[in-house]
Amino acid sequence: MADRVTVIGWDGTPLTRAATAALTAATLVAGAAHHLALPEVPPDAERIRLGSVDLAARRIAGHRGSAVVLADGDPGFFGVVRTLRAREHGLEVEVVPAVSSVATAFARAGMPWDDAQIVVAHPRALRRAVNVCRAHHKVAVLTSPGAGPAELALLLDGVHRTFVICEELGTDRERVTVLTSDKAADHTWRDPNVVIVVGGTGPETTAASAWIAGRPPAYPQGVRGWALPTAAYREAGVDRMPDSGEGEFPGLRAAQLARLGPRTGDLVWDIGSGSGAFAVDAARFGAAVLAVDAEPAACARTEAAARAVGVPVQVVRGRAPHILERLPEPDVVRIGGGGVPVARAVLDRRPERIVTHASTRDEAEALGAALTGNGYTVECALLQSVDLDTELWTERERSVVFLLSAGRSDPAP
Repeated sequence: MADRVTVIGWDGTPLTRAATAALTAATLVAGAAHHLALPEVPPDAERIRLGSVDLAARRIAGHRGSAVVLADGDPGFFGVVRTLRAREHGLEVEVVPAVSSVATAFARAGMPWDDAQIVVAHPRALRRAVNVCRAHHKVAVLTSPGAGPAELALLLDGVHRTFVICEELGTDRERVTVLTSDKAADHTWRDPNVVIVVGGTGPETTAASAWIAGRPPAYPQGVRGWALPTAAYREAGVDRMPDSGEGEFPGLRAAQLARLGPRTGDLVWDIGSGSGAFAVDAARFGAAVLAVDAEPAACARTEAAARAVGVPVQVVRGRAPHILERLPEPDVVRIGGGGVPVARAVLDRRPERIVTHASTRDEAEALGAALTGNGYTVECALLQSVDLDTELWTERERSVVFLLSAGRSDPAP
């Protein structure tokens, strides 16, 4: 094992005294081509072009002498430090950090970033990175070949965002470009780059209210719970929410949320969005949400509810199942209406989980039969909710519904 392993971050500024001392004493230096060209790299040191960090770690583990790994920005922030310290390599490292590329990108843009989400995009996880951009008003995307600004823009089709694209930060080829997302696919971009994606509904943090980095939880003042009550929307200024009924009462929405488990990086379909309450609840968990309804009034209610709570929900007007062919791939789906034909169409898209409901046992059996098989397991529960007047302890409202949930046996990672 190397006698000493130092990881040095470089942001284009002159190296610090500690970094220079470690580098000039190195007998092995690993880094990208522009790192290995630095004048401080000893001419007689063994040089490793840093493509695979795992391969470089194995070479370092077998080296006797002082090893240095050069990386852009802060190597402890989505960087090489994690790989070098992994159990299979067993390397103990000293880290000399620099300003991260994310911090530099926001500095170039002149924007605060304590309210930003930060994601890494590579081809296998690009869709999840795009879903975060759909769901949050400010996202920094660390790109990779095949998962750059053009690919982000293409998958964001129909969602308007502003891109701040920062190419080759810290080098003499640095370039910062601001344009709308629909124009990004028309250009060729250099790697590496950071893309700041801005737009959509979302609460901005302020000096007075900020207490946690990233997007703050979306809860109306004084309201807790997984499923917001109708009164919470009325207090937020939404005066056209329908009264609780089948498919709308908070108890059913809470049960649906519990079975779907929407999370950051997911895309949720809410088919037959009705009041928009479920779509808003799912968005409050950090998921990207597409709310689908054929009725203009329902689409308007959903948009108003999302604005009132301060979450981004993309509303698509159209009738299922035909409209579903145009939508991007879902992770989880709530079917609020449309029956067996919609359930079959959703099943063809292979989401990880599906929930729906029925008012009668015959309808529940038909939906269950449509969702069973093809790698899915179906569960059904009869939910009964009785709302009581706590002054007189008399029944005010009763709701009875069959809740069906279908889950894949081979869930996506």
